[in-house]
Amino acid sequence: MDEKGLPEEKVLELLAEFQRRDMTYTSGRILGSMCTSSHPLARRVYCDFLESNLGDPGLFRGTRELESGVIGMLGELLSEPDAAGHIITGGTEANLMAMRAARNMAGAEKPEIIVPKSAHFSFRKAADILGLRLREAELDQDYRVDVESVRKLISGNTVAVVGVAGTTELGRIDPVEELSEICLDEDIHLHIDAAFGGFIIPFLRETGAELPEFDFKLQGVSSITVDPHKMGLAPIPSGCILFRDASYLDAMSIETPYLTEKQQSTIVGTRTGASAAATWAIMKHMGREGYRKLALRVMGVTRRLRDGLVELDYQLVVEPELNIVAFNHPTMGPHELADRLEELGWAVSVSSCPPAIRVVLMPHIMEEHIELLLRDLEGIRLREE
Repeated sequence: MDEKGLPEEKVLELLAEFQRRDMTYTSGRILGSMCTSSHPLARRVYCDFLESNLGDPGLFRGTRELESGVIGMLGELLSEPDAAGHIITGGTEANLMAMRAARNMAGAEKPEIIVPKSAHFSFRKAADILGLRLREAELDQDYRVDVESVRKLISGNTVAVVGVAGTTELGRIDPVEELSEICLDEDIHLHIDAAFGGFIIPFLRETGAELPEFDFKLQGVSSITVDPHKMGLAPIPSGCILFRDASYLDAMSIETPYLTEKQQSTIVGTRTGASAAATWAIMKHMGREGYRKLALRVMGVTRRLRDGLVELDYQLVVEPELNIVAFNHPTMGPHELADRLEELGWAVSVSSCPPAIRVVLMPHIMEEHIELLLRDLEGIRLREE
């Protein structure tokens, strides 16, 4: 830090130089991210509530009511209007909270969690932080968790089983109904990581899409992660952890004697209320109808990419279930193809299971962007022949 400060105009000038180095969602060139441009209303509300702190909610009673309102709306969307939870930073923190609650409620001496091999890397973080043994279940031929593999891994030390509704790499939905039956029989916490799928699967189902059940309608489901800052159009950071009831929060609460509320169950203490307010605003503004239209639009763009790839003889890993398409070049490896696309200005990612180019068709990606991408993929294909 300099001894004397810079004029405000100079600071803004320097910041603009840094920002010009960033990619933008509106360019349509960010193809591998599960985040997107937040809605202008949500951004405005976020700024209005920047000074609120839900870590000390008695001082910000209105903002706390907004958080409760979001939890109520999400609980209703996910088949449990009385769900308990919090708006937090994102899926990683939500998954960590779910595993902490499961561990504390089970009380096993050597706690273990069972996750699919397709699970998000946040569960490895959770295992490390919470002292859990991580056990990975195999996937079936469709890259969903193999239920029999889960069953074989269960032991007296199992405190949680994880299913995924919208896997990070391929957008697959695990057989949650079967996992629910197992966990009910074994009295094990079932957590569903729906960070991505939670804000699109319900709306696609409302339009008639035949997608499997994954939420609290299944009695074995104990907790769900859902991220409004993905398909919900809320600003970053806005994640959510939902539990079937408040007993799960009680299992990990600690005393906070000098704050306005004497118990706290979140991992962080100081916690912005801006995310809760912005999420409340965008959900109220969009309504179920708005989110249904959004879900249909991104799936239309997804189908266009899928069809274009088939026409160009690229190889699909699986038929898209949600708005994620994974594919490979007939002869070129995915990392080399990713490098070629990066040279052309596209930011894609490469999945690991299996290795493939992965494109997430978020709301900032329009059909015109896909046409440009397909044109470049055709050029790469022709140069290889």
